[in-house]
Amino acid sequence: MTRRLAEVAKKVGVSEATVSRVLNGKPGVSEATRRAVLSALDVLGYERPTQLRGERARLVGLVLPELQNPIFPAFAEVIGGALAQLGLTPVLCTQTKGGVSEADYVELLLQQQVSGVVFAGGLYAQADAPHDHYRQLAERGVPVVLVNASIDDLGFPGVSCDDAVAVEQAWRHLASLGHERIGLVLGPADHVPSARKLAAAQTMGELPDEHVARAMFSIEGGHAAASRLIDRGVTGIICASDPLALGAVRAARRKGLDVPSQVSVVGYDDSAFMNCTEPPLTTVRQPIEAMGRAAVELLNTQISGSSVTPEELLFEPELVVRGSTAQVPRP
Repeated sequence: MTRRLAEVAKKVGVSEATVSRVLNGKPGVSEATRRAVLSALDVLGYERPTQLRGERARLVGLVLPELQNPIFPAFAEVIGGALAQLGLTPVLCTQTKGGVSEADYVELLLQQQVSGVVFAGGLYAQADAPHDHYRQLAERGVPVVLVNASIDDLGFPGVSCDDAVAVEQAWRHLASLGHERIGLVLGPADHVPSARKLAAAQTMGELPDEHVARAMFSIEGGHAAASRLIDRGVTGIICASDPLALGAVRAARRKGLDVPSQVSVVGYDDSAFMNCTEPPLTTVRQPIEAMGRAAVELLNTQISGSSVTPEELLFEPELVVRGSTAQVPRP
C-alpha cells in the first residue's frame, strides 16, 4: 500500500497524504487532483478502491508508430496538451520493432476502459495491413479519431493534411526552378498518404514509373531510394517525409553531387530542426497545431455522447522554401 501511494504521488506530483485522501474519499482535494490521482492508478495498473470503480476512467489512448520521426512527438505534444485541458489523460502507446504491436495496445486500452483513442499514424494508413483491432473498437462503440488517413468501411472521423495539395505545391516549386525530371520518394505501395501523393503527382506533369521510388520511412530508406532516382537522371526529388528527404540529401552527397546546385530536394512535414540542417530543408509544412486540436475536438464530441460525421477533414499544407532547392543545373 505504501509503495502504491508513493508511485501514484510521484506520477501526479502531489503528496502521499493527498493520494490517501482521494483513495479514502476524504474532502479537501480539488476535482482536478482527484481525477489525476484516479487516472494515475489506471495508468500504473492499480485497481481502484471498490467505492470508486463505478467511475469511468478518463483515459485516452494516443497510439503512435514511432518517436524517431520528429513529426510524431510533435503531434503527441499538441494532442496530449489539448486532452489535458479537457481533463482527459493521454496514455502514450508507441510501437517498437519486435515489441508490443498496435493490436496488443488496443487490447490493453480496452482493458483500461479508455474513453477514446487517437491514432496518429498506424496500420490504418496501410491498405493491406490487418485492421481487425480497429473493427473491435468500432463494435464496442469506443470513440476513435484517425490522423492522416482513413478506413472507409469503419466510419471513424479523421483529420489529414491534404496530400494532393502538398505535392502540387512541391511540384510547382521545382518546375518554377526549371526542373523537368522530377522524381518521388514514397512509402510502400499500400501506404494511403503515399498513394494520394502519387495520384496528385501524375496529374502535374510527366512522371515515368522509373521516377518513383519506394522506401521504408527512414533516413536510410530515403538514401537508397533517392540514389536510384539520381542514377536515372532525376534533378528534383519530392519526398513523403523529412527523414526521407534527409536521406536523399545524403545520397546526393555520397555521389559527389551538391544540394541544391545539382540536385534539389523537398521534404514533407516541416518537423523539428529542418531549418538547422545543411542545407536547411525546403519542405511542405503540416498544420500540426490545427490538426491536433481538431482531432481532440472530434474525440471529445464523441465522448460527450454527440455524433460526428464519419468523414475526413482535410487541412491545407504550406510550402516552406529554404536552401535545399535551386535552379536546375545547366547542361
